[in-house]
Amino acid sequence: MQLHTHTWGDGDRVALLIHGIMADHRTWRKVGPALAERGYRVLAVDLRGHGASGRGAYSTELFVDDLVETLPTGADLAIGHSLGGLALSLAVERLRPARAIYSDPAWNVNPQQEVVSPEVFAQLKSASREMVAGLNPRWEAEDVDIELATLKLWDENTALGLAPTFGADLAPAKAVVPSLVQFADASFLYDAAEVARLEARGFEVRTVKGAGHTIHRDDFAGFMASLDGWI
Repeated sequence: MQLHTHTWGDGDRVALLIHGIMADHRTWRKVGPALAERGYRVLAVDLRGHGASGRGAYSTELFVDDLVETLPTGADLAIGHSLGGLALSLAVERLRPARAIYSDPAWNVNPQQEVVSPEVFAQLKSASREMVAGLNPRWEAEDVDIELATLKLWDENTALGLAPTFGADLAPAKAVVPSLVQFADASFLYDAAEVARLEARGFEVRTVKGAGHTIHRDDFAGFMASLDGWI
């Protein structure tokens, strides 16, 4: 599937942005322009079932194939958040960006006990403003507005298609390209042992103190600071 993309900037370097579940390219409303100011042409996708991209069957493999079908190979930088981080890690051998950044990637959802389920994600389709703001107390009002707008467009069946990933260990065996893993301080996806395991596999790991799962919306300044030396 050819995905809908949004572009910021016209620099000589190319950066790719891949959002997480329930979102679309608008989640990068600050990151895209910030990278454009640093000389990048920034391409942000809407994954299938999200934003202005098409609908259809849903699986991890399809999300990955869509990225390869849509995005250029050999980009200077690729950043994936949550589901986008998982999809990027599975596409990285084919996309071959010069550098990859995985922002709180969904490599281990419920590795030991069931905390969330695909059905819980699907139910968030009808989340109210109060719920979105309550779950994300550090977001700016514009991010809450965007989340409500993206939820209206989001096909909740994408969550059900990802059911096989819940409880699976999908952390890459090695860093295929120079890679940074950016963890949220309040992440539900990792612990200290995971940091050590990823470092042993060749990843650099940094944690953004005080940030929740959507780091770039919780603490934009902290998100950008943690990318020092990588962008």
